[in-house]
Amino acid sequence: MKQEPSFFENREPVLIYIARKLRDALRLEEILNSAGVDYGVETDQYRGGVIFRTVRVGAFFYVPAEHAEVAREVLLRNSFTPSEDPPA
Repeated sequence: MKQEPSFFENREPVLIYIARKLRDALRLEEILNSAGVDYGVETDQYRGGVIFRTVRVGAFFYVPAEHAEVAREVLLRNSFTPSEDPPA
């Protein structure tokens, strides 16, 4: 279920996906809700493009660290490619 930011106050949020299109964000919300995965979503900027780099806005999906593996499996089963773990 979609959670408010206060849900993550004492938890480490893990980025699992960046939706670059509204259609993808809405579909992913349906999938995560159906799977019973608690998640947070916020808009943020990312850089896109190869030759002409631009700043774009996307929907960033987060889950508590303890649920990251399950959330990634749900994404893969539904043809979404999870975000890579950030470098240490």
